Amino acid sequence: MPPGTHRSQQDSGAALEELRGWRSFLHLASELRISRLARLAFPYRRRAVFSIIAMVVVTMSGLAVPYLLSIAIDDGIRAKDLDVLTWVVVAFVAIALINLGASYLQTYLTSWVGEHIIFDLRRQLFAHLQKLSLDFFSRQKTGWIVSRLTNDIDALQQLVTDGVTTLVTNSLTFVGAIVFLFILDWRLALATLTILPFLLAATLWFRSRSARSYAEVRNRIGDVSAHLQESISGVRVLQAFRREQSDYERLSVANARYREVNYRTVVQSGLYFPFVEFLSAAAVVIVLWYGGSLVDDRTLEVGVLVAFIAYLNSFFDPLQQLSQLYNTFQASMAAVQKVYKVLDTEPDMLDAPDAVDLPDARGAVELRDVTFGYDADKPVLHDIDLSIPAGKTVALVGATGAGKSTVIKLLARFYDPDAGAVLIDGHDLRQVTQRSLREQLAVVPQEAFLFSGSVLDNIRFARPTASDDEVKRVARIVGVHDFVEGLPDGYDTEVQEGGSALSTGQRQLISFARALLADPTILILDEATSSVDAESERRIERAMEVLFSGRTSIIVAHRLSTVRYADEILVVEGGRIVERGSHDELVADDGRYAGLYRDWEATGLAL
Repeated sequence: MPPGTHRSQQDSGAALEELRGWRSFLHLASELRISRLARLAFPYRRRAVFSIIAMVVVTMSGLAVPYLLSIAIDDGIRAKDLDVLTWVVVAFVAIALINLGASYLQTYLTSWVGEHIIFDLRRQLFAHLQKLSLDFFSRQKTGWIVSRLTNDIDALQQLVTDGVTTLVTNSLTFVGAIVFLFILDWRLALATLTILPFLLAATLWFRSRSARSYAEVRNRIGDVSAHLQESISGVRVLQAFRREQSDYERLSVANARYREVNYRTVVQSGLYFPFVEFLSAAAVVIVLWYGGSLVDDRTLEVGVLVAFIAYLNSFFDPLQQLSQLYNTFQASMAAVQKVYKVLDTEPDMLDAPDAVDLPDARGAVELRDVTFGYDADKPVLHDIDLSIPAGKTVALVGATGAGKSTVIKLLARFYDPDAGAVLIDGHDLRQVTQRSLREQLAVVPQEAFLFSGSVLDNIRFARPTASDDEVKRVARIVGVHDFVEGLPDGYDTEVQEGGSALSTGQRQLISFARALLADPTILILDEATSSVDAESERRIERAMEVLFSGRTSIIVAHRLSTVRYADEILVVEGGRIVERGSHDELVADDGRYAGLYRDWEATGLAL
């Protein structure tokens, strides 16, 4: 034996075993996904059972027709027996009526159950997404997430509605056709099965190739959806920098990849299904040749031969339908895998098993020896100690990336500290429920997001039970009322997606009114005035006395006009608090804050 041959055989054997292992794993994974999907049908099991019964009735009534045809030809027409022919005609009519009722029942029940499963799955997926942490959404593109809720769920819809019907009826038809073929004439049945090895080989080839292709199809359509979402969301930036052509070319590349993998599935189907048609024609040729000789020898009736050819269609058609279903199944399994990948993603922020509701807070905030990093190896905050008495206003200032906004995210418990603790009124946030925590604080972010709906609805978003008068009262306090009244329909003016029809300052003022309506114990302004014009900022400052009155307020800002009146200003640098004091004290100390304030004054933005 040549050197290395034995090793090559071992390697080949190991590779084969590994391939078998992967196939077994993938098969098991598919079964698990199907079982999870099937559990969604459990609440509707009665309708599902009746639907399957209806499918069986439809299939059996269809299979009875060729057999009755053979009786009509041999025992009725050729024997000139009018009674038999009349009986067969009555049976045909009865079967047609039964088939009509069962088909309607099957279609209605299958669609009803399927639509409810899809409805439940989409709702379950959306509810789970709402529980996931901000870290998940920062890792995944919006288009990728939307594709899970739309494209992948839609791919499943065809499986759970038409797919179930195709599977049950065609499987029963295929098995029933084989049974009737042997009942009619076992010799012809065995002759027909000579083409079965070719059919099995073609089917196995098609299954292995299409499985990979359809998995890639789901990946490629996800890429296209993600790119479209990103391009539409950033269309103003694209146009501002004249990048429409390059973005078009990027989409063309993603779209071409999607087209290519789709084309591959078309080629595979184009090879397989015509080959099955060829085998079907070959089987008819065998039956006509061999069956004709049996009829000539008077060992086979003509009616039996006619019925046998009819059952051949019931043998091959289900195979084609089931192979088409396999395409749908592969696309659906790829979709299910992506959907359950999201559903299996555990939220980073979970309530502790013994978590309790946060009592009505006074608003005392404390960060005790807090260290935190988005990447565990790269801390953003280092040993932060911070105490804010209830009802006080504290401002966090510093350069971009110093860690100011990270403090806010920890306080809202979007993240947990790697070390130390964040407390409100002495309660560690990891020991209270997230809902009760967020009911008592409000965050006004840098980019005010408005939902589709009226201006009134957007302000009332913070407290849906608020009356129109309450909404307008807080709008007057914040300085929103005047400009809203000047809109075409006042408070009933419809806000376009994201509030694009309003200026940045107007959107931010609405966001302030929304926060005030929530009447939180703790109010957080995270760079909330960085994007507004000077006039809007003056309006906000005039409202701050009301906004901050009676509640703990935390301001994160670059524009120092909004922090001068804070009870205490904290300068954050490199994830540490390096200075603290009032505005006047820090300016007098001539430290980092004084330098920041001089730089800010030099920009000409000081009021």
